[in-house]
Amino acid sequence: MTTIPVTTWSLEQTAPTDLLAAAVPEGDVRIVRSAVPSPEFSRFLYASVGGDIRWTDRLDWTYARWLAHLDRPGVETWVAYDRGTPAGYVELEAQDGGAVEIVYFGLLPAFRGRRIGGHLLSYGAARAWDLAERWPGRKPTTRVWLHTCSKDGDHALDNYRRRGFTVFDTKVEEEPEVATPGPWPGAYPA
Repeated sequence: MTTIPVTTWSLEQTAPTDLLAAAVPEGDVRIVRSAVPSPEFSRFLYASVGGDIRWTDRLDWTYARWLAHLDRPGVETWVAYDRGTPAGYVELEAQDGGAVEIVYFGLLPAFRGRRIGGHLLSYGAARAWDLAERWPGRKPTTRVWLHTCSKDGDHALDNYRRRGFTVFDTKVEEEPEVATPGPWPGAYPA
């Protein structure tokens, strides 16, 4: 089995004032919370956004596992639409002690490079900071964090830094090299 070195950066914001918002892109770009847990839609977003960057950890999840994950208090999916078409998403997960993790974030390949990503990340981080307002009984957010890795694309780390996230940990590990799964087999050239 062939392995590749993968660098993983963990980043955080520790106050809402850390957030540096990106400009809103021109055109009809909207961000809407997917408030009804939908395993089909969430799996579509996951596979379509991560298919060319080797997101594989959820590909074998069953419908029941997706539903159980999405139907937990404090888990939110925010979807960016460009002229009514899903362009990308951000998944938030409230954790103990006031932390909120940006678990997944990204754009479908056709929507990258159009300034939607910075706006979606800004919006998602702002929703992480005000998440407790939508979930009675949750402690107010004290920290928003995430991790990204060298497989996530050339601009991922810089986008997080431009939005006010700072690196608090870096790791380099060898990982098995896996084929690019695409949202369906053969969707992207090797």
